[in-house]
Amino acid sequence: MLLAFNLSLAQEAAPEVFNIVEIEGVRVFGKSVDHQTRCVHWHSALDVIAIKFKCCDKYYPCFSCHEEEADHEHQVWPKSEFNQKAILCGVCGHELSIQEYMDADNTCPKCEASFNPGCSNHYHLYFDMPEKNKTKSYFGIKAFYKNSSTL
Repeated sequence: MLLAFNLSLAQEAAPEVFNIVEIEGVRVFGKSVDHQTRCVHWHSALDVIAIKFKCCDKYYPCFSCHEEEADHEHQVWPKSEFNQKAILCGVCGHELSIQEYMDADNTCPKCEASFNPGCSNHYHLYFDMPEKNKTKSYFGIKAFYKNSSTL
């Protein structure tokens, strides 16, 4: 009986971040993902989306989470598939198409949660974008936001 009690206490003391989390029935993979899709790489109050990767049909909070855990190269979503549901709001679990996400003005259309506007700087990592949007360095942008006091 005491063993069962101790096991119960251990289960209650589980960490608040996971390598896989489920949001409204959708599994999100990544490095230390919290209950709203934040990860070790991106974890501001606005980092509350996950992106379904074209190559494996799995949701990850960010490009780095995919690169660190997947055993394959990433693929970008072609423009012809921007109607596919590939963005998950980590606050309410609503799935958006890529086009809906790009047109949503950094806000979930269902729960009105704010999304990180800086994510648009690296759409090219996930989506087929015009050449002019591919010029920014992912790592330079990441360093900027990591050191920013506004996020």
